[in-house]
Amino acid sequence: MADIPTEAEILAQLPAARERERIAAETEPRAASARYDRRSGRIVIELMNGCMFAFPAAHGQGLREATARQLATVEVVSGGSLLIWDELDAALSVPGLLAGVFGSKTWMRELGRLGGQVQTEAKARAARENGKKGGRPKKARTEPELSTKDQKRRGSARRQAA
Repeated sequence: MADIPTEAEILAQLPAARERERIAAETEPRAASARYDRRSGRIVIELMNGCMFAFPAAHGQGLREATARQLATVEVVSGGSLLIWDELDAALSVPGLLAGVFGSKTWMRELGRLGGQVQTEAKARAARENGKKGGRPKKARTEPELSTKDQKRRGSARRQAA
């Protein structure tokens, strides 16, 4: 079981923690505000540097099944580094979102798997055409070319066997 730090130990760590927070605030992207855009189905983040970033709400872990009313309750906390939805018990890191991370590793794998299943009309048409031709052609198996030295060895082995 981990030891619980004393009040003195916590107070001793405060200056270093404040310095880490100051550096992060200067170097990491931070949100000034966030909102749900019902028309596009996206979460829109306005950053403190004036830039904007938006992503489909369904991409965010914990947001896929949320209603528009629930998505609209997004709050910016932790100095702009975190978006939270209390009712959904969901939280997403602003620096992570800007890096294309919409949740845990498991969540990201699931997003990738679902993206690979997208069936567009063009993809379906190409699959039908390939099916008419007998499907994807088999890869031709070629034997590796033998070096001159290997050819001589093979020839002498055949002569000895005869």
